[in-house]
Amino acid sequence: MFTGSGRPWKHAIYFPAALPGVGMFVLVNLKAYPCDPIEVATAAADVADDSGVRVAVAPQAAHISAVAETGVETWAQHVSPNEQGSHTGSTLAEAAADAGAEGTLLNHSENRLKLADIDGSLDAADRAGLETIVCANNPAQIGAAAALGPDAVAVEPPALIGTGTPVSKADPDIVTGAVDAAARVDGGVDVLCGAGISTGEDLVSASDLGSTGVLLASGVAKADDPRAALDDLVAPL
Repeated sequence: MFTGSGRPWKHAIYFPAALPGVGMFVLVNLKAYPCDPIEVATAAADVADDSGVRVAVAPQAAHISAVAETGVETWAQHVSPNEQGSHTGSTLAEAAADAGAEGTLLNHSENRLKLADIDGSLDAADRAGLETIVCANNPAQIGAAAALGPDAVAVEPPALIGTGTPVSKADPDIVTGAVDAAARVDGGVDVLCGAGISTGEDLVSASDLGSTGVLLASGVAKADDPRAALDDLVAPL
């Protein structure tokens, strides 16, 4: 997964083709939840080491450095579509990378961007050597996002975010439609799914529908025991 093939100038990152449930990427988005980012990051690093599953954490920008120091793969929740300069309040891609981020989410439904800004943020991430996942609501938007050449796209119907009802169960056609839409545009762009993901069964269902990874948030960030939640998530793999 994440071959980086969408943008011809982007560095290539190769992951072997996944068997069902194998080689899945798990990205835990901490959003702005009142959790302990170091506790979650440490749990994620331990689960990744013990299971061999690729697990990453996307904390608040101010916590990227501290989270990266735990050894877990660390992602930014967003980077801005600008270079260095007079851009007060922006999240500079190079600053995120310097702090330890290895990738970034873009266009999450809670932080929507204009199409031109998604493209600009992808350029910024490329300059900084960050992997990219562009989020979208439905298969039609997934096709448009894939055309911009990210490493991956993620389909997340906003109505299901935080509900505990995974899109793979609520409307599996959204996942298969997203996989097909991305493939029609660029077969090198991976497709993840999110919204309501919280259990190992959810992860396997996502894989069976053609997804190469999952985004989740409250199922881990709000868990009383993040390590136990992550162990349950990867147990079927």
